[in-house]
Amino acid sequence: MTRPTRNTTTRDKHRSYLRRTKPPCALCNQPIDYSLHYRNPMAYVVDHIIPIARGGEDSLDNIQAAHRSCNESKGAKLHEELAAAAAPRTYVTARTW
Repeated sequence: MTRPTRNTTTRDKHRSYLRRTKPPCALCNQPIDYSLHYRNPMAYVVDHIIPIARGGEDSLDNIQAAHRSCNESKGAKLHEELAAAAAPRTYVTARTW
């Protein structure tokens, strides 16, 4: 599978658009401090709703604002996969010692 080409000028315009509108993190819904250094875990990054690794496009319709740490924990998962992973687990043990 070939990776789609990514235009850096278009990417920078999309990032600027999101930065101007200052939305909260799309993954945890907490506010983002847009003035933080880009290496800070709570800094603003662009998250692809459908990851490029999964065939998503690098378009304005497919990006959202996120914290660096939230985006790194999401990885290349889809929203449905995140919801399933966040569901509470039930552990059943029937041991008699």
